[in-house]
Amino acid sequence: MGDLKGYHREDNYDVSQTEEIAKHYKAIIEHIGEDIEREGLQKTPERAAKALQFLTQGYDQDATAILNSALFEEDHQQMVIVKDIELYSLCEHHILPFYGKAHIAYIPNGKIIGLSKLPRVIDVFSRRLQVQERLTYQVRDCIEETLKPLGVAVVIEAQHMCMQIRGVQKQNSVTTTSAFTGEFLKDATRQEFISLITANLS
Repeated sequence: MGDLKGYHREDNYDVSQTEEIAKHYKAIIEHIGEDIEREGLQKTPERAAKALQFLTQGYDQDATAILNSALFEEDHQQMVIVKDIELYSLCEHHILPFYGKAHIAYIPNGKIIGLSKLPRVIDVFSRRLQVQERLTYQVRDCIEETLKPLGVAVVIEAQHMCMQIRGVQKQNSVTTTSAFTGEFLKDATRQEFISLITANLS
């Protein structure tokens, strides 16, 4: 995009990939009966191609490497929780968004991780064509395999546009998925985690 009243935005995308994806979007727009030459649609294929690349950038990212970049030795064995992590993903069945929040906890076993890396892990796996169930255990397994803690807990709550604007059209439905390892398989530890993520501590 060029200068517009002093504003300049620079996008960094693979040019050949953008052009190829844009061709398909152009064909789709024409197939649904729209005029691709209409002013409002002329640049839509390119914009949509860039948006799709952004929303699926997780395929090019390595969650394990992100975690390994911020591992620290620490003698701490109490629960560490990061809750209300925003997430946005694309349902692989209809390529429509689902969005919500994730709650992650782990109990260290000699190592802790930089807290900002947990939301980054969510981004890596959510920025792909996904189902919520797989997303939940991918995050759990990545933390488990990399950090080797005493336990990992992941809960995701999300709303799915494929349910809200098509199909059953239920506007307020929320899907919750969970995955646990280690100490979180014990009822008492799991209940402590759930009570903490549902509590309003402010």
